[in-house]
Amino acid sequence: MRIGFLFNHAAGHQVGHALPIASALARLYPAVGLQLFVSGGPAEAEVRRAWAADGHSPDDPRIERLTPASGATQFLSSMSGGALPADRISILQRNADRFRNLDALVAPEKTSTLLKTRFGLDRLALIHTRHGAGDRAVGFDAASGRFDLVLLSGEKIKHRLEQAGLLKPDGYAIVGYPKFDLCRDAAPAPRLFDNDRPTVLYNPHPSPALSSWYRQGIEVLDWFAGQDRFNLIFAPHVMLFAKRWTIGLSPLSISRVPPVPERFLGLPHIHIDLGSPASLDMTYTNAADIYLGDASSQVYEFIRRPRPCVFLNPGALKWQGSADFAHWQAGPVVGSINTMASALHQALAYPNEYADMQQRLFAYSFDLTERPSADRAAEAIVAWLGNRR
Repeated sequence: MRIGFLFNHAAGHQVGHALPIASALARLYPAVGLQLFVSGGPAEAEVRRAWAADGHSPDDPRIERLTPASGATQFLSSMSGGALPADRISILQRNADRFRNLDALVAPEKTSTLLKTRFGLDRLALIHTRHGAGDRAVGFDAASGRFDLVLLSGEKIKHRLEQAGLLKPDGYAIVGYPKFDLCRDAAPAPRLFDNDRPTVLYNPHPSPALSSWYRQGIEVLDWFAGQDRFNLIFAPHVMLFAKRWTIGLSPLSISRVPPVPERFLGLPHIHIDLGSPASLDMTYTNAADIYLGDASSQVYEFIRRPRPCVFLNPGALKWQGSADFAHWQAGPVVGSINTMASALHQALAYPNEYADMQQRLFAYSFDLTERPSADRAAEAIVAWLGNRR
């Protein structure tokens, strides 16, 4: 079998959802012809870092750098402030022949489906690992149904794809969450603050229509800067500050990304991380006592161990009863800074108020067993490909 893994993104946040599966394939099925395709930048750096951390060489010859996007496309992407994925599409087009002789190409994102629909690789089996186990509508759009095999974290994803008519009867496997394998035996989170205050993780999403950052984020930082009850980790979704402009899908929205004012830098009780490896490997979701967020699927990684959550809704979104906001059942939903402050203090007084709901949401989202999820995913890929022969 010849199996490739494609990491074709501007940032490294998707790597942890697919690379553990590649490593499991290398360990469990050494006869498989394995190739890791990278396209430079932070995503390639994270692939090499994580591959080495799992016992391989960061210069493993199985890691192959793709031909970059054309100069014109790179210029277009730069002029758009990174808002348009033209570079990713160009890379797919310029490297299509590299994937032609594979039995399968595994990818954590959906732009790869253009290899079938636009670039002529209709015989290539595309396998989707997905990335995250969140609730946003974009995770269940038409592109989600264009893969030949989809690896699912749990029953929630299966049910939502079924409801949308996007799941092939022989085209899915429930395998758990390979990203959790990265911290199975991890050391305790590093101490980030020289005090014993409870620590809040503020983790806004990049989508202009759903994120609290555009309307309220600087007010949130101002509130934390002026109080002495909490520490704050400001570690947004890594894509929030990866572009000058952000385009959100479902709902469609576009906005310039407000920068972080310098007055918040260097404060002893505020730690700011806009995209280091620690913002990718669950360091902060493991270290924090309270989660403060909006639409990021990282909340599901946080409630693996039930703890208080608070959700910001400055746009007064109608969320009750919507599957797209199921995670907002894990804590109070607030619209103003004053109600946020009250909810944070309430979380200290009643830390287990939402624990039962969080456990139900987690169990519905993740099918975890004693067997590592990456091993289950590797076995599912090999079995599925074997049945196609």
